Amino acid sequence: MDPVIDVRGLTKTYSTGFQALKGIDLQIRRGEIFALLGPNGAGKTTLISIICGIVNASSGSVTADGHDIVHDYRAARMKIGLVPQELSTDAFESVWATVKFSRGLFGKPRDDAYLEKVLRDLSLWDKKDSKIMALSGGMKRRVLIAKALSHEPSILFLDEPTAGVDVELRHDMWEMVRRLRENGTTIILTTHYIEEAEDMADRIGVINKGELVLVEDKATLMRKLGKKQLTLTLQAPLERIPDDLAEYPLELAEDGHSLVYTFDVQAQETGIAALLRRLTQHGIDFKDLHSSESSLEDIFVSLVRQNREARA
Repeated sequence: MDPVIDVRGLTKTYSTGFQALKGIDLQIRRGEIFALLGPNGAGKTTLISIICGIVNASSGSVTADGHDIVHDYRAARMKIGLVPQELSTDAFESVWATVKFSRGLFGKPRDDAYLEKVLRDLSLWDKKDSKIMALSGGMKRRVLIAKALSHEPSILFLDEPTAGVDVELRHDMWEMVRRLRENGTTIILTTHYIEEAEDMADRIGVINKGELVLVEDKATLMRKLGKKQLTLTLQAPLERIPDDLAEYPLELAEDGHSLVYTFDVQAQETGIAALLRRLTQHGIDFKDLHSSESSLEDIFVSLVRQNREARA
């Protein structure tokens, strides 16, 4: 299947000489939720802005649903909805007027029933006649989403969509995103709430200092880079780990009361049973055990740190 977004050799250098993007190659699949993660200043918003036609690239090419964003700008932009980070919209307009105007900007025929559905899905229908300036920050964020959806795009960019919003809106938003994906919309999101990416995304991309560090299916990423730990609380303190257990990546707590066994998520967990037998053979008894697994946040922090060290 052809990618719905195809980015090839994309670079962006500003007049100051700062290189925001360095040879980005990225293909986004039709109908997936793709999470783009990276620290502040990594290039996330620059990349999205170029794909959406807001910022010009220095070199490279981008197509959206088969349309080149430079040579076929209008057709490409018709396919894309963008929810920006900034709460910027006409403060003196009503919710209904600004959403209706956004639809008209893309040359779409009038469809009040569709716009009503969008506003109802976002719990905005009872605010349709309110001036935007009178809305709370969370409600303004809902209006931005409604504007982005007003022309029925097949590709939706969400740039930090839940920044500064309440838990209820965050929950409503992700329910809406799931419905959109079920209807075939491709979702690309950036977020600082990594648990959201872990919960929502099909694939993860990590960008740092303008370079795409990694793109991977979420499940594969968790298997390849995730770690599990088994913590054993001992019946009696241990002075040192026996030498013939050196093959196991074990750490002994300073007080000697617990052992921590770290292993790859993708490794055979049958190794745990063998370890427990070996401990018993050495007369090392335990009274409790607890397992934990790396989160996507742990993996993200590790990847960014490795990328920074590789540059040093």
